[in-house]
Amino acid sequence: MKAIDIYKRFLSVADWIDPERTVDGIIVGDPNTDVRKVLVTWISSFDAVRAAVERGFQMLITHEPTFWEHANEVQSATKWPPGSIIHEVGTRKKRFIEENGLVILRLHDIWDRLPEVGIPWSWAKFLGFGPKPVAIGEHGCQHRYDTEPIALDDLARRIARKTATIGEPYVQVVGDGTCKVSKIGLGTGCICHIHVYREMGCDVAVIVDDGTHYWRDIQLAADDGYPIIRVNHGTAEEPGMVSLTQYVNDNFPGVAAEHLPHGCSFRLVGAP
Repeated sequence: MKAIDIYKRFLSVADWIDPERTVDGIIVGDPNTDVRKVLVTWISSFDAVRAAVERGFQMLITHEPTFWEHANEVQSATKWPPGSIIHEVGTRKKRFIEENGLVILRLHDIWDRLPEVGIPWSWAKFLGFGPKPVAIGEHGCQHRYDTEPIALDDLARRIARKTATIGEPYVQVVGDGTCKVSKIGLGTGCICHIHVYREMGCDVAVIVDDGTHYWRDIQLAADDGYPIIRVNHGTAEEPGMVSLTQYVNDNFPGVAAEHLPHGCSFRLVGAP
């Protein structure tokens, strides 16, 4: 199957996508490349790109950008100042991709909202909150799941036991650890607006580090007594990459997909 046909098939199941405005699409590479093997990973880091080339994949599907800009990343590359670090690293990375005939396909807007298997649903299933949210908020990315009342710290421990399996053994907690919660707001990526969770009736928000600021969003929640549990962006979206890999294998005959784990974006190093 040609690279462009893989992308078109994803577009065909995402009627909310405007092809002219989405960040999704073939970022680098020949759209007419014949694709038999696909490597799926959360972000197309240089390490992931090298792994795809070394292991003989024709396509790398990534959820996040290749060139450090959320939108218009290819166009932004034309504005890199010559002699700058971004120009040096970006040019080297782009050249490596092109010289090795790799195709980079980004699936962000599509996979954020594809019902039942997309990023938010996969995150909820991974945490054990079931297949269907009670409510869906802003842009389809903020979900609410109801459970039996549980102390905030006990909920945090429950989540940490899950995230530990993909590289994040501790989660951040803001609020009274003994307070009882039962209406849980889940978010991924940068759409973790705490006021939206409040409007959805959530009494706790499980959010992502890239989507909030301590001095603004989290402090406002703390001043209001609203509890927060916070995890890494890569951690929250890793389950969605597993489901994306399975989706390719189930729906694209003749194309074999493998998942390249990313998990938490950092390591915790403590004092001896």
